[in-house]
Amino acid sequence: MLNNGEVIAFKTDTVWGFGCNPLDNIAVNKIYEIKKRDSKKPLILMSDDFNHLKKYIKFIPDYAYKLIEKYLPGALTLIFKKSDFCPNFITSNGDSVGIRIPDSDDFRNIIDKIDGRVLATTSCNITGEAPVLNYKEAKEKFKHCAEIIKPIEDSENENIPSTVILCEENGYKILRQGAIFLQT
Repeated sequence: MLNNGEVIAFKTDTVWGFGCNPLDNIAVNKIYEIKKRDSKKPLILMSDDFNHLKKYIKFIPDYAYKLIEKYLPGALTLIFKKSDFCPNFITSNGDSVGIRIPDSDDFRNIIDKIDGRVLATTSCNITGEAPVLNYKEAKEKFKHCAEIIKPIEDSENENIPSTVILCEENGYKILRQGAIFLQT
């Protein structure tokens, strides 16, 4: 499905997400259309292993490796300067890219079947609405425009998004406190 430009909806460790092939501009545009998302808002990249995400990142400060080792997999999104490999349509022509490694068996089951082991992602919802909480809700709202991946266990997520950190050369800045509480 992903190799044919399809969008999937799937459960993570925080909220449900939409995902597609990160190198497929048409599929990325489908996510924007489904969500009614402003094209100036970038997507993030998810994988099960940081090594699969490195090629999308230009520079990784030493302190970022400590954050990765301590909190990933988990509810932490890190934003870095993007590499030349990272498509502009993922980052809305910006110079940075967000990455995340969910702590989710459901996500690992999906990513294990994907060439390159990376998805371009965002929360599963219409912009301005709360993210989807379970499989039934995902199926009801989005079965007409995305392939809904049935989770291993259809329990509701807590609906707490990931903590978002901007990783700059000389230090980091917390952009959003989420499921993981950090102090600067």
